[in-house]
Amino acid sequence: MYNACVAHSIVGSVVFRNVFRLSLNATQAVSSRVVFCDGKLDGRNCRQAHTEAGPKKFVCYSLPHRTMIKIQGHDTGSFLQGLITNDMDLLTKGMQTAMYTHMLNVQGRTLYDIIMYSLKEEQEGETRLLLECDRSVQDSIQRHLKVYKIRRKVTLSPCADLSLWAVLPQDGEGGGGDARPELTAPEKALVWEVDPRTKAMGWRLVTDKQVSPLELIGDIQQGETEHYHRHRYKIGLPEGVKDLPPGVALPLESNLVYMQGISFSKGCYIGQELTARTHHTGVVRKRLMPVRLSPPAQVPAEGADLRTDSGKPAGKHRADMGELGLSLVRLAHAKETLLLKPSEDSTLTVKAWAPDWWPKDRKAK
Repeated sequence: MYNACVAHSIVGSVVFRNVFRLSLNATQAVSSRVVFCDGKLDGRNCRQAHTEAGPKKFVCYSLPHRTMIKIQGHDTGSFLQGLITNDMDLLTKGMQTAMYTHMLNVQGRTLYDIIMYSLKEEQEGETRLLLECDRSVQDSIQRHLKVYKIRRKVTLSPCADLSLWAVLPQDGEGGGGDARPELTAPEKALVWEVDPRTKAMGWRLVTDKQVSPLELIGDIQQGETEHYHRHRYKIGLPEGVKDLPPGVALPLESNLVYMQGISFSKGCYIGQELTARTHHTGVVRKRLMPVRLSPPAQVPAEGADLRTDSGKPAGKHRADMGELGLSLVRLAHAKETLLLKPSEDSTLTVKAWAPDWWPKDRKAK
């Protein structure tokens, strides 16, 4: 009996030591991952460790398709006032720190969609700002600005050393105001603003390329840029030359009013005449709207015609990503199921809807 008890005790001790050793090894493995993440030795492994720990409250998206141009000088405000649809006084007089706007051609069609940010540090009497634009038209925008610069005291310089990020809540419902996450090191952010187009797009963050949002925001993980574009298409927000083809898109049809991107009281600017006349007549027959394609587009359908079941013209498809996209839709047919033919041997059904962030009383817009 005594020998049996001793043997049982020895076996129990061995089992306990093995279980303890396994538990200790697992604890050390998790601990090493966390320390590695906190040490920021590798961004990819850091993101992996964050993901393994569970979903975070916020997601940051790198935006390599966008870039920045720095504009500064004593004449910056007056120089840009005659080139953009929005009112530069909002920035130069401190009423806003971020502003969305378009540059138009003389026919009143959109050339470039841009976001401008005031820089915190300013020299005496000098305005300094960052201009965010589509990377593919950066050189074109600089040439456009230089045509009108003449002898004004303004300097333009591309900012290859900066990176741009979008920050959104994990649920993708947008944010703004009180919900904005706190930065652990605000001095490392050149820009940290609510997206001026709509709160549904979250926040904009500009940093040096060596700085990651994972260092500045505690409860955050990095997402894929593709998911950022899918979010845009889901809520019907255009961005860049693919969604707003230069010389083709009209600003009011592109919902520039809804995105706080235009002033009708600021005075003259290039392309103002047609835009102001359309606004004051109150007639906008087509709008850029989010659409769902069924089945998802397998080939590019940009520019393809939309038609009703009876064959009537109903607009044009603009861009898509899988089953989500943007189309310029005739409002008279916006509630119908439309047809799209991306190729001769395929036909897609298209269903448009009005996004939640659009104003409720759209007749006045």
